[in-house]
Amino acid sequence: MKPFIAILLCTLSCTTAAAQRTYTLEQILDSARQNNIAMRNARRSIESAQEQRREAFTNYFPSISATGLWFNANKGMAQMQVNPDDVIPPAMGSSLAQSLAPEALAELASPINISMMKNGTIAGISATQPLFAGGRIVNGNRLAKIGEQAALLKSQLSENEVVRTAQQYFWQIVTLQQKMKTIDAAEAMLADIHKDVDVAVKAGVALSGDLLRVQLRQNELKSQRLKLKNGASVVRLLLAQYCGLRDTAFAIHSPEAPTEAPSSSPWGERLAADWDYSRASLPIPEQSSPTRSLSRSLSPLEGGSVGASVGEALATPEYQLLEKQVEATKLQQKMALGERLPSVAVGAGYNYHNLLDNNHTFAMVFATVSIPISAWWGGRHAIRQKQIAHQQALDERQNNAELLRIRIQNAWNNVNEAQQQLTLAAQSIQQAKENLRINRDHYRAGTSRMADFLDAQLLYQQACDQHTDAWANLQNKLLEYKQSIGQ
Repeated sequence: MKPFIAILLCTLSCTTAAAQRTYTLEQILDSARQNNIAMRNARRSIESAQEQRREAFTNYFPSISATGLWFNANKGMAQMQVNPDDVIPPAMGSSLAQSLAPEALAELASPINISMMKNGTIAGISATQPLFAGGRIVNGNRLAKIGEQAALLKSQLSENEVVRTAQQYFWQIVTLQQKMKTIDAAEAMLADIHKDVDVAVKAGVALSGDLLRVQLRQNELKSQRLKLKNGASVVRLLLAQYCGLRDTAFAIHSPEAPTEAPSSSPWGERLAADWDYSRASLPIPEQSSPTRSLSRSLSPLEGGSVGASVGEALATPEYQLLEKQVEATKLQQKMALGERLPSVAVGAGYNYHNLLDNNHTFAMVFATVSIPISAWWGGRHAIRQKQIAHQQALDERQNNAELLRIRIQNAWNNVNEAQQQLTLAAQSIQQAKENLRINRDHYRAGTSRMADFLDAQLLYQQACDQHTDAWANLQNKLLEYKQSIGQ
């Protein structure tokens, strides 16, 4: 029995350990890249484009075809009537008249019906090598290669979107976890207050209303805890589904999370010490670092310092995809022209037939020239359509390049704004901390109300939550900026 219990305890321990697996941000992002449905579809699109490119390459080789035919008709396909008088010379006719019986001579005097090819067999194999096809083979291969490159760029865009969404889920969980820690500290502080106020009420030196206010505030924290717990559970499920995680009972590790402080501080110090806010202002890249690579390629924008030529700096997948679209429309224009040009091909074949009840084989070489004369009647309009499509692609590239330039500047502004919001949130924490200390001292001295002290505690908790939101928001804005400049 004891070995069974040991095995059972070991199994439960392993199950608990597996259920408590902790993921870092990089592990979450790697899992999303591998398992997200959008990434799987993007990889399939790349494979499909690669197969299309390989298919286009086979057009350089000769096309080989084999044919076979067997037939049996109700009468010969070749029929004719022969009059012996028309084919037998007079001298031969005199000689035949002397040597043949009268019945045979009578048969020769009437026309003879001849029927051929009532049944037969035909088979052959041939190889045709195109020499000139109006550039359709070359341009078709180039177009297929551009399609493969476009699929790779779309895969990068899908990866950016997947990474961005997975990181947002990640920081949502981190934020909710940190807010839960703030509530833990606030509940511990209120528990100390409740104990002291309860003693004071029993001693007759405090009003029972103060104790009631503390209890109401404790109930509010319980309600907030329940909401945070449910919210974290839902976001964890979303993250698990998005990243293809089989087990939803996992923990999140944030390498940038501030350290926790000891839980022995009385009253207001307990909440204030829960985070080390001196580590809260996370380092972000200097503006000169990313914009140096842009300053040679983006023109100046109002309120910004970035500037220059669009094509040199916008090395993002979005801009490269626009370039591929322009190249593709140019090749499609050449393809439309090539369909109206002559085609030249050479070939060789080997054939067999048995049409006259006699097996016969022969080999041959041939050359073909195809000139699509009537194709030019509507072809010039098709070529014009492709020219218009190419011009539209050029205009779209220019327009979207300007929008991408604005997006880069806006993303950088968002990073600066998020950093400033984080700095302001850290300042608010210090101010709220001092306000909490003052109200605590005044309440202990009997010069302020419990309601004022609890309001100060609420303001401090809200400042902590705002700092948590600002901290997570900065991480997301940094990622958006890096993606906007193609990093």
